[in-house]
Amino acid sequence: MDIIKKSWDTQHEIENRVKNIGHGKYGRVLKMARKPTSDEYSKTSKITGLGILLLGGLGFTIWWLWTKIPKYLAGLR
Repeated sequence: MDIIKKSWDTQHEIENRVKNIGHGKYGRVLKMARKPTSDEYSKTSKITGLGILLLGGLGFTIWWLWTKIPKYLAGLR
């Protein structure tokens, strides 16, 4: 198969996939989607940042306890 024909076939296949994006199970969601307002965006960013900080703090606390408790228990002997 010649490279140009193969390229065109690949291009047509990609175009057919893209053409059907709005018709599948996510079509309704994509049609209803809109750009968030600045207030919605800032609230979402704050909540996401808070969640990341909480998870990071929890992970750090677990790590800290994991490294300090064995030393403390070894010192009790």
